[in-house]
Amino acid sequence: MLGQTKTLFQLGLTARNGRQATLTGLAVDSREVRDGYLFAALPGSRIHGAEFIQYALRMGASAILTDAAGAQLAATELGASEAALVISDDPREALARTAALWFGGQPKTMVAVTGTNGKTSVATFVRQIWTLLGHEAINLGTTGVEGAWSAPLAHTTPEPITLHRALAEAARQGVTHAAMEASSHGLDQRRLDGVTLAAAGFTNFTQDHLDYHATFEDYFAAKAGLFARVLPEDATAVINIDADRGVDMAAIAEARNCPVITVGRDSGDLHLGNIQVDSTGQVVCFMHHGTQYVRRLGLIGSFQAENVMLAAALVIACGEDPQHVFDTLEHLSTVRGRMQLAGTRDNGATVFVDYAHTPDAIATALKALRPHVVGRLIAIVGAGGDRDATKRPLMGQAAAENADVVFVTDDNPRSEDPASIRAAVLLGAPDAIEVGDRAEAILRGVDALGPGDALLIAGKGHETGQVVGDDVLPFDDAEQASVAVAALDGRLA
Repeated sequence: MLGQTKTLFQLGLTARNGRQATLTGLAVDSREVRDGYLFAALPGSRIHGAEFIQYALRMGASAILTDAAGAQLAATELGASEAALVISDDPREALARTAALWFGGQPKTMVAVTGTNGKTSVATFVRQIWTLLGHEAINLGTTGVEGAWSAPLAHTTPEPITLHRALAEAARQGVTHAAMEASSHGLDQRRLDGVTLAAAGFTNFTQDHLDYHATFEDYFAAKAGLFARVLPEDATAVINIDADRGVDMAAIAEARNCPVITVGRDSGDLHLGNIQVDSTGQVVCFMHHGTQYVRRLGLIGSFQAENVMLAAALVIACGEDPQHVFDTLEHLSTVRGRMQLAGTRDNGATVFVDYAHTPDAIATALKALRPHVVGRLIAIVGAGGDRDATKRPLMGQAAAENADVVFVTDDNPRSEDPASIRAAVLLGAPDAIEVGDRAEAILRGVDALGPGDALLIAGKGHETGQVVGDDVLPFDDAEQASVAVAALDGRLA
């Protein structure tokens, strides 16, 4: 915070070399260091942050936070410096707690949600419910900070300095309630460890991010950290008990004496009853401790009913009256890029955009859309470059098994050869139509729509750019779909 100073002692830190320091700021990027800053030199997957300690010292850093390996790497520079040296066995956790103390504020009531799919939707629905109940609320994650106060974010779960700066500013702006996404990367890197939560939720667990996590079990362990480590013992865990590993996650929370609320399709403290779908939404029966609440959701897909159910349970876990919570559900709106209606053709065919970018998410989205469609279901899928390559054929397979027509196209190829990525996806969908250019694929998908058909454009959702090499080219699936509908139906001037 501009103009403030704090000592190492006030931040719970002790210098190994016995030196004292009054800090004027925190940084994890040596280029952002100013006189009096603490520079956190963190271990990384490719390079240790200690490599940049020399630059941080030249910029005026008065304290360095690192681990023993980092201190050894920069021993010469540190030995010649007057900076205080703080060595931690887990410098990432130390930074998270330091950032929390430095910025010194967050919204009074906070929840976090983890899982492979559904985090953004659940966090957004929690924020919407709180807002409808009269609270000043925000959600933080993939779509930035949204709600009563807004700001951009570069990551789903930002590094601790950015995160706590945002939370403190939100609190200063009068925000009292916040729901945040807890990514496996963020949990593994201890980014949430300084956040005080009232409740935490678990959506589901399927394959993703094996480019980062060494094994599927490592991926689960990262997510389980929300309940095993971050969630306070007096806070409530809300677990989708029907999800794969849901029982395991509940056991982890119970082992720490956290109260547990279970949700599910067929069982749980809160579960779903009958669902009746129509062309624009669904009527859902929610069963909560024996009481039935029938509400119409203006949302497409039964998985969205599950997301709403988890969101409602999180809000109830924070002390809101269940009746009041269920009364808000009819007013919830679609999250941008999550089963978003992007256009309707003159023949009644519909086009939806969804962020589904894992095999399970693609299958779930298509299965959820199917009951709303009387004709054919067409899908456009692709896979991102520099990410888990093992899921590519599985994504193609998920599309082929659940759609009548599949187009395989590019989706953020990054540094990889786009044709090679498409070839991998096509292994799982050998009868798919390959169209490398994403705009052309969308145009052809929209053109293929007959009366009663529906098109799902999967992968990018809310994103507004296509990452090719080092460039981010403007590209918005919903915008492209809208333009294609207008052009093919002769609505363009």
